Amino acid sequence: MTPAARSLDTTAPPKRTPGASSSRKVLQLLLSFSERRWDASVAELAARIGTPVATTYRYVALLKELQLLEEGKTGRYHVTSQVMPLARAAQLANDLARLARPSMEEAARDLGETVLLFQHFGDSAVCADRVECERAMRFTFQPGHSVPLGTGASGKMLLAMLPEGERERRLSSIVQRRGPSVREEVKRAGANRYSVSWGELDDGVWSCSVPIPSTGHRPAVLTLAAPATRIGDDAKRAAIVALQSYAGRIHRAVSSFAL
Repeated sequence: MTPAARSLDTTAPPKRTPGASSSRKVLQLLLSFSERRWDASVAELAARIGTPVATTYRYVALLKELQLLEEGKTGRYHVTSQVMPLARAAQLANDLARLARPSMEEAARDLGETVLLFQHFGDSAVCADRVECERAMRFTFQPGHSVPLGTGASGKMLLAMLPEGERERRLSSIVQRRGPSVREEVKRAGANRYSVSWGELDDGVWSCSVPIPSTGHRPAVLTLAAPATRIGDDAKRAAIVALQSYAGRIHRAVSSFAL
């Protein structure tokens, strides 16, 4: 059986490995860094992972020993280039991203805008790959960047794709943060099989997202992002239809690979 053919249940809460509490916290500390939160003090890290400051210092010391963290100015820490091979390894191991790439490149040429692939991980929509358009003015979004579920076209579409019980469990906390309107937006995305947003993540950016039919991999969506001033109503409708067609192509490519 090929990797893409293996069933992957991303909706069930992961089982906690017994006897790994400290290891879990060290990894949570490392994973707390992101493109938007690229440095932090020990006190901030302690608050993020829920450990005493003294314990967090030990975790930081271990990651410094392994050259995964280093201290910058004013006592703030950041990850090192040592983690970059991990990101590259993740990209190479991602069968969906590799198989989707030709369709994404064609979609970017056809539509003249940036096309992105997002996948569901926990409470986030994570960019697995992106193909930029050739225009001077274009939207950029690096692989590995994430947005919260329920936010932006990709986050809302991925949330709508989850089974009802899982969706409602996650929606309850999102509604508390963002208000009741998000519930209707997610419901509409599920019914229409596409989601749109305008300036929700970046000012002046319009985006649309469509689901990639499931083939055993974790939920994924295909997203287009463009300057709102450049894309009119007719172009928006055409982009949604075209993305749905390209998502179907990706589904067929992954299904053929899994045979």
